[in-house]
Amino acid sequence: MTHDLTEMTVDVDARRHGGSRLLVPTGFSTPHEICSGVDITGGDDSPVGEATTGQPFRIVTPTADTVTVRYTYRAGSQSYPDTLFIHRPNRFTTAAEALVQEARAIATHLSGQDRLRAIATATADRFTYGHPERRFNDGLDHVPALGCGIAEGSCVDINTYFIATLRAAGFDAGYVAGCFFPAEKGGRCDDMHCWVVTRDQGEVLEWDVAHHLKLGLREIAPGLNPKPGYRVALSHSMGLAFPVLRVDCLKLAAEPVWIDETGDTANGDLVIRSANRPAPAMAVT
Repeated sequence: MTHDLTEMTVDVDARRHGGSRLLVPTGFSTPHEICSGVDITGGDDSPVGEATTGQPFRIVTPTADTVTVRYTYRAGSQSYPDTLFIHRPNRFTTAAEALVQEARAIATHLSGQDRLRAIATATADRFTYGHPERRFNDGLDHVPALGCGIAEGSCVDINTYFIATLRAAGFDAGYVAGCFFPAEKGGRCDDMHCWVVTRDQGEVLEWDVAHHLKLGLREIAPGLNPKPGYRVALSHSMGLAFPVLRVDCLKLAAEPVWIDETGDTANGDLVIRSANRPAPAMAVT
């Protein structure tokens, strides 16, 4: 997925959010590219830190009808941060006891990448891809086991289950949130995307179970972009906290989100575009 330059802009409609401020992820570097900066126009911004991971964000008070966030990524490589792999227990990351037992029983005769593949495939067997009105873990303080059942789920749902299962099986795993630009859409992104990174005995692998399911691939392999396109990373981890904003456990922060004075959040009306010179998409291995 390495390319010479990516410039991504996120235009946020600020006309209907009087009194709320905009929480903006600042992006981060990965083994595929270096995040070289974020620039914000249409508002007054200041830095704010996420309390559990130390990630930098910006909080923006709009001064115009549109807030524009412009990210720049350049060719280069940087390891995923160690903080990405740390398990911070919360309702989005903690496996129910039944899921712990299920995870520990998957492919116990295998190890390393072979066992990771088995867990990824078992996760795929639990889901069909979609965007249900009610998520499989809504209203729960843990990630439940699906047993032999099948749930409809988005990339967020699938990866919530996948990471909880991986960690219950004893693997280091992290959640990356960002944007994916499908090859056929010519630099337009409709919404966020997410993927999983594992680390086992020094080997770091990336996984995109949701894209495999969208393409009808049930046996999951490590690697990004089984679906042609390119992606950028904006933040990582789940259950984020911003005490100064009265936000205790924000599920994720892949896009700018509105926060009112009580800490309640709301998604914004966004237009996401990118201009770059991509190299061929990374092959699945």
